[in-house]
Order: sequence, then structure tokens, then C-alpha cells
Amino acid sequence: MEEIALQFALDGSPISCRIFGEGHVNRTYRIVTDHGKHYILQHVSGTAFHDVPGLMENVARVTEVLARNSADPRESLRLISTYDGVNWVRDREGEYWRVYEFVEDSLCLQAAESPADFYESAVAFGRFQHMLRDFPIDTLHETIPNFHNTPDRFRIFHETLAADPCGRAADVKREIDFFLAREEESGALQAMRESGELPLRVTHNDTKLNNVLLDAATRKALCVIDLDTVMPGLVAYDFGDAIRFGASTGAEDEKDLSKIEMDLSLFATFADGFIPACGGLTPREIETLPLGAKLMTLECGLRFLTDYLDGDHYFGIARPEHNLDRARTQIKLVEDMEAKWDAMQAVIQNYMPG
Repeated sequence: MEEIALQFALDGSPISCRIFGEGHVNRTYRIVTDHGKHYILQHVSGTAFHDVPGLMENVARVTEVLARNSADPRESLRLISTYDGVNWVRDREGEYWRVYEFVEDSLCLQAAESPADFYESAVAFGRFQHMLRDFPIDTLHETIPNFHNTPDRFRIFHETLAADPCGRAADVKREIDFFLAREEESGALQAMRESGELPLRVTHNDTKLNNVLLDAATRKALCVIDLDTVMPGLVAYDFGDAIRFGASTGAEDEKDLSKIEMDLSLFATFADGFIPACGGLTPREIETLPLGAKLMTLECGLRFLTDYLDGDHYFGIARPEHNLDRARTQIKLVEDMEAKWDAMQAVIQNYMPG
């Protein structure tokens, strides 16, 4: 760790380096130097991301824009360069590493402790969209190709289903039929993206509360973190994934499905923070936000079920049917959204121009 850290232009020499946070993809450490400065040292997974230099170019350019548009220096992550003037290094095993300034007096929550926390996450992600509204999107690298291309996710699902490598398909016919019944509508956002009906924006693509830092004293939004999946996308992606995860009344892998529903009041809370903070959304974009919630949930459930059928190679599991449990929670959420569809639409109508 010291060998890696000393390649970056830190203020002082490292005197401690300890594991920090609860990330599942990248390993994160907190460094303290003899000058009392704190930094975040992070391993970037070359398994999850096949073009780490391209990813780091995205992060560098996005954080530069965010920093220029921020009144408080804590409102943007700030990369530390190496002594060679780049923002990442590779170790002797070929693994990638980067360093950020530590955001002082900040708080990262794994789950909202109140609706106000969820509202502040909405403000953070909306402000992120707003500050990057003029960013040249065509210069961004696609760090995970076809990440929210739902028809392509169905293509992979069909291939896995046909191969049925683990012989599991016969026991999950109800779940398979659920997704197949919604395959046609699942391509709606992708079709609007391809036709230009919805504008491409800089999207975060992992809009969970734990990817937002709050001010430790005021609990107000500071900045968005974990920028590895920043890519060109639709505003409905970010809104939808936040609802999928944050407005659910239960854990993503809850086995008791009676505990799972989409909390309409939290849906409204997030909309109230996100839409005004974005600013300048088109009427069509606003109109498609409920669809984003449904399709991002459907897509995630499909990915869980695909991985279960394929033998659990992508998502880490803690029990044999872990991915199946995850798929079932997403199914329950989609069903609940369908039952509350008119109410979701009514919430969004409050933000339509005129």
C-alpha cells in the first residue's frame, strides 16, 4: 500500500492506511499522512471494468466540471495526480489504483434513516445532472457497454435460458414467464433513446443513497461519489434506479415478499428533490420517469434471474438461491408499481410545465 500511495502527490508521507467503507466492487482505504491530511486510496476493479484508463478519463473530466460549478469544494470529488501527472497507477500485479482527497465532515449512509435523507440523495443526483448539463457527452467512454440496453439484456437472458447450463429453468417457470410477458414493453426507453425522442445526458447509473455524501452536521447533500459508471444515458435511468433501490420497503434480497412494496410517499419525496434540482428537463423526460422506475426494476430483476440460471457468476451470493431471491423482490416491486401506476403518474404530473 505504501509503495502505491507514494506514487501520488500527497501532502506528507503516509503513516496509516486502513480499510474504509462498504463497497462491493472496488476496495477502498483511508490514508492519513504525517501532515494530518486524509485521502481515499481505491483499487479499481479491472474485472468489472475492462477499460480502466477510459473510465479514469471520464472521472477526471467530470470531476473537473463539477469542481468548477461548485461553491463548496466538498461538492465534488477531487483526484490526486501521481508525480508523473496521471491520475492512476498500476501495481506489479497489473491492478489499477487511484487517490481522492478525503471529503471532510461528510457522512455516507447505507440506508436512509428518514425521508429527509432520501430527499437529500435526490437533490444530490439532480444537482449532478444539472451541473453536467453542458458536458460534451460524445466524449465520454462507455465503461460498461449496453449497461441499460434492456433489449440486449433480454437477448442475454434468452441465450442463457436456451442453454440452461445448471438445469434450473424448470423450477422457475413463473419467474421466467413474468419477464417474458413484459419483454415487448421493456424496450420502450431504448427505442426513445435511439430515435432521439429523449436527449442523452451524463448519467451516474448507480443512484443509491450510499453513493451520496451528506454534510455530517446538517445532513444536507454534498456530493455524488462512485463515478465509475458515469456514461451517456437517460435521466429516467438515474431516477428509476434510485426508486428501485431507495423506495422499496425491504432489502434487495428479502425472502419474505410480503415485506416488499414500492413506497409511494418515498417515490414522491425523491421526485420532489430530483426534478427541481435537475432543472431544464423536457416534458417528455419528466413524463417517462415512472417508466424509468418500472423498467430499471424489471431490468435488474432480469439480470438477477439470468445470473441465477447461469450459475451465479456475476453477482456475489451468500446462499444457493440468493440471486433468485433478489429476482423475486424485483418482480414484487414491478407488480406493486403496476398496481400503483396511476398514482405514480399523478405525482409526476405535478412537475409538468404549465
